[in-house]
Amino acid sequence: MADEYQGKTFKSGNSVALRLPKGMGIPEGIEVRMVKESAMTFRVEPVEAPRRKIDISGFAGKLPGFKAAPREDFEERPSTIARHKALSGE
Repeated sequence: MADEYQGKTFKSGNSVALRLPKGMGIPEGIEVRMVKESAMTFRVEPVEAPRRKIDISGFAGKLPGFKAAPREDFEERPSTIARHKALSGE
């Protein structure tokens, strides 16, 4: 026997909304996709969020006593070299 819940739609801004009871076990803050299957029949499914990347470039040099190894396979762009020279007064 499936769990059964009763609810009532209401207006929220320019949308029609329906509260989902906590007893349904849907976590708060999850992004969902709603798929209309027929009149008054729809499916709600989670949206797979893309993996987020963290930019750690701002952490360089923040660790006391840490000195990054020089990258031998890396050549700086001429524009970057010129900017460094301009900032250092060369």
